[in-house]
Amino acid sequence: MQVYTSNEIEQFQQDLPYLIEIMQWVKTFLAKPHPNLGRPGPVCPFVPQALKSDNIHFKVIRTKDLEPQQIEEIVIQHRQIFLKTEPRDRQTNLLKTFLLIFPDITLDDTSKFIDGVQKKLKPSFVELGLMLGEFHKRTESSGLHNPNFRPLRSPIPLLAIRFMVESDLPFLIDTENPHLCIQFLEAYLKYFEHHIKDETRLKKVYQELALAREKITKKSVTLV
Repeated sequence: MQVYTSNEIEQFQQDLPYLIEIMQWVKTFLAKPHPNLGRPGPVCPFVPQALKSDNIHFKVIRTKDLEPQQIEEIVIQHRQIFLKTEPRDRQTNLLKTFLLIFPDITLDDTSKFIDGVQKKLKPSFVELGLMLGEFHKRTESSGLHNPNFRPLRSPIPLLAIRFMVESDLPFLIDTENPHLCIQFLEAYLKYFEHHIKDETRLKKVYQELALAREKITKKSVTLV
């Protein structure tokens, strides 16, 4: 039985509208097909089953007067909670997702507090076989099948924590930073190399690794 103090109830009353808004967005946008998606099926193919199995966890986080580093620490804390929350075996449940909702972050600050934090923490998440996704009204991240579609636009700024899946490969290929690209791809291989279902993805990993290493080699020769 869940019990609450009066302060907890008051806080929950304040958070409830944001929880409901994001839950409805998940159900009516992420879990549904979209005419601009560029492929059949829901915007996020894992969401319908995650909802059905009750594996999406929502949390409102208050960040008034906090600095990016403090938000980073909060996200890292929730990464540890995510890893300890059942089911903990990534092989048996890839549907578990944490949605960290930040209603205090203004639209003008999303680049600094959402995109910036996501970019800073992504390497440490990928190393653990996790993904950290950024969502807000101004995100320019495009869809894989339609570059004009913006699947990561949400009504309230949020960061999503989930397990890495095979189909995340395109999000791990960093053409601007070969060192980071190698780090991401080596982490991908650590989790999928020996049981990958799509062999074409494995070939893509090796190709991108070779390209990234070639870029580093060429740059080193140029500096010499």
